[in-house]
Amino acid sequence: MSIFHGLSAFPITPADAHGTVDVEGVARLTAYLSAAGVDSIGLLGSTGTYAYLTRAERRRAIVAAVESVGGRTPLIVGIGTLRTDDAQALARDAEAEGADGLLMAPVSYTPLTQEEAYQHYVAIAGATRLKLCIYNNPSTTHFTFGMELLERLADVPNIAAVKMPPPPEGTLADELSRLRAGPVSKLAIGCSGDWIAAEALLAGYDGWFSVLGGFLPHLARTLTTAAQNGDHATVLHYSQKLRPLWALFRAFGSLRVAYAALNHLGLSEATPPRPILPLPEPDQQRVAEALRACCENTP
Repeated sequence: MSIFHGLSAFPITPADAHGTVDVEGVARLTAYLSAAGVDSIGLLGSTGTYAYLTRAERRRAIVAAVESVGGRTPLIVGIGTLRTDDAQALARDAEAEGADGLLMAPVSYTPLTQEEAYQHYVAIAGATRLKLCIYNNPSTTHFTFGMELLERLADVPNIAAVKMPPPPEGTLADELSRLRAGPVSKLAIGCSGDWIAAEALLAGYDGWFSVLGGFLPHLARTLTTAAQNGDHATVLHYSQKLRPLWALFRAFGSLRVAYAALNHLGLSEATPPRPILPLPEPDQQRVAEALRACCENTP
């Protein structure tokens, strides 16, 4: 089983107002997630605000996480950036500092063509020995991977997984069948969008790239295990508990909710990078109430 299977927990990257990473904060969060038994940690993902950090600060975050985890939990590092040569440099940095895998979204300002995205991924995959996961995140990048592009990328050495968003139409099971009917079946296929995770895992997706796992790893671990075991009753129980939190994710964006949740739980005092603002106090209270609802009587 590859590092892209199971529960991958995505923490925030605590940093000050100038973008200087709080390495002690990174160490605390990654140690907490590792101790909770997540299958991997998604460092510097979208929740980790990679796009707001310099190359030097990203590297400092990787160093802190690697030292904190000490090889106990695989670290998947996000390397998305505008330029191909910069992404190659970030990939080499991650490998040099001890990361176990890479995750990359097709970040752009000028919209990419399918061929441009293909060449971009080929160049990054060839710059490192680490396995790479494609991050298909059209809501943020405004780029959608066509099936032909995914099939071409599945044949590229070192590309080992794809992180998929909710399908625009049809069921998750139908989407998974479509992906596994051809060359994409070579890849580990994971889901993004926490509110669909239970359905996706029950349908047979290989992994869950989880914002929830970044602040409630034990609950995310319980839900993942139940889904992997086909325990529909337990999955339904926790899915119902999590509905208020999922509603807040969709209303405010999971990033803002993650910061509010971590602060409420006493796991961090960080604020999002400007221009992103913390949730107003009334909405932070809604996050606190949702946390109480989903954690009540939870082991």
